[in-house]
Parts: sequence; structure tokens; C-alpha cells
Amino acid sequence: MATHLQGSLFDQTDVVRLGPLRAMRRSELGDGAWIDLLPGWLSGADALFEQLAAEVPWQAERRRMYEQVVDVPRLLAFYQADDALPHPVLVEAREALSAHYATELGEPFTTAGLCYYRDGHDSVAWHGDRIGRGRREDTMVAILSVGAPRDLLLRPRRGGGTVRRPLGHGDLLVMGGSCQRTWEHAIPKSTRATGPRISIQFRPHGVH
Repeated sequence: MATHLQGSLFDQTDVVRLGPLRAMRRSELGDGAWIDLLPGWLSGADALFEQLAAEVPWQAERRRMYEQVVDVPRLLAFYQADDALPHPVLVEAREALSAHYATELGEPFTTAGLCYYRDGHDSVAWHGDRIGRGRREDTMVAILSVGAPRDLLLRPRRGGGTVRRPLGHGDLLVMGGSCQRTWEHAIPKSTRATGPRISIQFRPHGVH
């Protein structure tokens, strides 16, 4: 699959490795929701992007929307807890996140969902991960982004201002507390010239 990624000026290594998690910074969103952010957690992120883009068995899906079936505006791949992940650093990332949040989350991250945003036309609509336990329980979803930055938007379900965080080139964002129940998040379409991005979402068992 052809990609046209403009590399980061701040990540010029092909060595793919994780940094420490101690520099994570938390922002309280309200209603019991919070996000943790760690820019550049993964070095060699552009090299990882190229490998994932070329080697992951991406799926184009179609879904019913109202009275018609439409293309999902991104490519998808999903790895169950027992599936082999497509790069060893993703195993390391899942284990590091499970260890870091062991006390607060009380369980490990198990699954990995990948989304490939090929350009600014690809997007994901406003939603919360409320299928399964996320509908009724506090939980966490960790997002590792590689490739060109795209804006992740968050807004409270009860109404209010929008929080905007650009993610790409190895950035990590973790949504926690009541975030999946009381807030929504989205990757909007962009009219600007936008390079491709892949997000890797780590979730505990039973959260979708």
C-alpha cells in the first residue's frame, strides 16, 4: 500500500523504541473524566508507521447508516488478546501501559485496534467506547499515534467546550475515568493537506 508520509523533523531515527512513562501529564476534563498525554513516547515512529502501513492486513468495512450502506472512512485491523501483534514494540507498549496503570485500572490492557487514516478525507465521528463495560464502568483507552498528526477532539456529552489535541509521530494519549461514558471523541475530516496517520488503541477486555 503506497503511503506519502512527511517525516517528523524531531524524530529522525529508524530505531523504534519507547521512552519512560513518568513524564505523562494529566488533564482533568470534568464529570470524573481525564486524559493523560505524553508527546513523543515512541521514537522511530515514522519507521513504525511505514512498516504497519505496508504489512498489517488492513480491512475496508461498510456499515449501514440510516437507509444506506456506506464505506467506513478509514481502514481497520483488530487484534484479540491472544493474537500476535504486528510489531514487537506494540507488545512492549501494551505491557508498559498495563504496568503503569496496574493500580489505577486494576486489570491489563489486552486488545489492540488499529485505524489507518489515509488522508484528510478519512475520519471517525463523535462517539464513546461504550460497547461493553465502558457503558457502565470507569475504564481506560490508550491511543498511540504514528504518522502525520491529526486532531483528536473531545467534548462533554452534556454539552460544553471542545478539547483539541493533535496526535502523531509517536504521541500517546490515554482516556480514563468516566471519559467513555461522559465525553465523546472524534477525528474530524480535514480540508488541509494532511499526511497519513495510524492510531493503535489498547483496551482492557470487554471494552469496545
